[in-house]
Amino acid sequence: MPAYPYDTLMRYKRWATNGLTATIAANLSRLDARDRVLIVRLLDHIQRVDEMFGDHLEGRPHRRRSPRSFELPEFETLARKAIVTAEWYVSYADLLTRAQRDETVDFTFSDGTPGRMTRGDMLLHVATHGTYHRGNIGILLQKNGIEPHADRLTDFLAAERTLEAA
Repeated sequence: MPAYPYDTLMRYKRWATNGLTATIAANLSRLDARDRVLIVRLLDHIQRVDEMFGDHLEGRPHRRRSPRSFELPEFETLARKAIVTAEWYVSYADLLTRAQRDETVDFTFSDGTPGRMTRGDMLLHVATHGTYHRGNIGILLQKNGIEPHADRLTDFLAAERTLEAA
């Protein structure tokens, strides 16, 4: 049985990320050039943090020295990576046992500072970190006259209930 609520949080993150990515892709040409760069920087930061914490969860050292890329990737590259990463987190959370969820993992942050968190806390961090920065991006979209994807947890749960009923 998946480790609730972490499995739900990761499915929510995947749903919200996919909705945001689709909204940006459909409106990229409408974005002011500076705001487009800011949005891609935020997406890059989310992706880098997601990747680093995935490495921590799997016990792999990462060689990233910054939670941002030194060379800004293209939006399309980030969108593809985000889909793969979101799927990985959903699969990871679905297989997580209660004992694993509560297991403490030692790791090193990108600035070299030692870190120590439970696997559950890492998943919670990844979920809330993404939510925070999707909100930043939502403001930039609104500034450009673009309605952001409605990505509240309540929207996700309603969408899931609709899918289950179908």
